[in-house]
Amino acid sequence: MPPASFFGHVVLSTLLIYVWLILMLRFVGRRELALLTPIDLLLIVLLGSAVETSMVGASTELPIGIVSALTLFVANRLITALFARFAWLRKAVGGQPVLIVHDGKIVEKQARRLGLSDEEILEALHEREQCRIEECRFAVFEPDGEINAVPYSRKVLTTQ
Repeated sequence: MPPASFFGHVVLSTLLIYVWLILMLRFVGRRELALLTPIDLLLIVLLGSAVETSMVGASTELPIGIVSALTLFVANRLITALFARFAWLRKAVGGQPVLIVHDGKIVEKQARRLGLSDEEILEALHEREQCRIEECRFAVFEPDGEINAVPYSRKVLTTQ
């Protein structure tokens, strides 16, 4: 059984890596996360493998793995509680809806900031026979990567 100080090292390393990964996922952006490809999924799995060794200090002992996993669960529960209590933190990390179409016209500045082309926006609006751009009162790009459109008829339409 490793010394107690090693458990402290595992908890601290796990927390630091967890916060770092949250910041990196925020940096990557919502659009990329909403459009995961098989290569992106592979990257996530490999990231998990790469940081696992650092989180547990290269130990293969069961108690160390349990401490690391428990730390992740507790940290996740804490961050969820913080998001519920502090809207500014939830918006800073998770983002907020962004208006990308207004009165039938693409809001170019917002679309470019999100890395969306006009074609991608039009394709999302036209998916599943939804409103054309001219019929769209507004459309927003949601924090989860969905585009929600509200045509002039006031019916809410959702695409992915």
